[in-house]
Amino acid sequence: MITAELTGILAQRLDTAQTSREDTQSLADDHELDIDDAYAVQAALLALRLARGERITGVKLGFTSKAKMAQMGVSDVIVGRLTDAMRIADGGEVDLSRFIHPKVEPEVAYRICRDVDPADPATDIEACVDAMAPAVEIIDSRYRDFRFTYTDVVADNTSAAGYAIGPWRPVESAPNRAVRLRTGAGEAVGSTAAILGDPVRALHALLDMCRRRGIALVAGQVVLAGAATAALPLVAGATECEVAGLGSVTVKGCR
Repeated sequence: MITAELTGILAQRLDTAQTSREDTQSLADDHELDIDDAYAVQAALLALRLARGERITGVKLGFTSKAKMAQMGVSDVIVGRLTDAMRIADGGEVDLSRFIHPKVEPEVAYRICRDVDPADPATDIEACVDAMAPAVEIIDSRYRDFRFTYTDVVADNTSAAGYAIGPWRPVESAPNRAVRLRTGAGEAVGSTAAILGDPVRALHALLDMCRRRGIALVAGQVVLAGAATAALPLVAGATECEVAGLGSVTVKGCR
């Protein structure tokens, strides 16, 4: 385990990279972190954002693709936190100068309708959501050349940078809905089945991680279940995510 002092130093380094829009080298280049260290850095990083007046609006899952897990040599999803400073209105403009090297991913979002007690073994996580929606997530790794390790990305709050959510609708089974992401940089097509085989499984994986990491889930928060296709560069112009049966969500990159 790294010291509390080093945890704070690394969190400040990542926060400075985000606020200055200047990338930093991989933490693994000069520090050996385990996954507990990485989540400790993430918590310290989040504390810096909250101290600036941001508030938590939800959580996001990463590595929900079996292929991505295999690529990174891991078997667990990872969890990051969303704040109100990351929220973008559906159809809203996104100032690209806010980021270092932003990319965008198509996702399915869920809305938490009641406080969740992760410590209660009887918790039914599916009963704790009342709506779902198409979503886009902006990821912006603070690491140079988008090069990072498993622990790096956890420490960096799983590259969370922005998100937009389309119209909410009642929760329905969504194991294999077609997904299309269109940006000025190209197009990606896929299926919600890329999210652990069925996005609802991401909720169960999240509950497990919340139990292990002491993460609270509160009514009104949102959950981004994970990417349904590979990420594309976020560029000027319209970016649209369409999920069959759920609708679409759009953001507009501007300089």
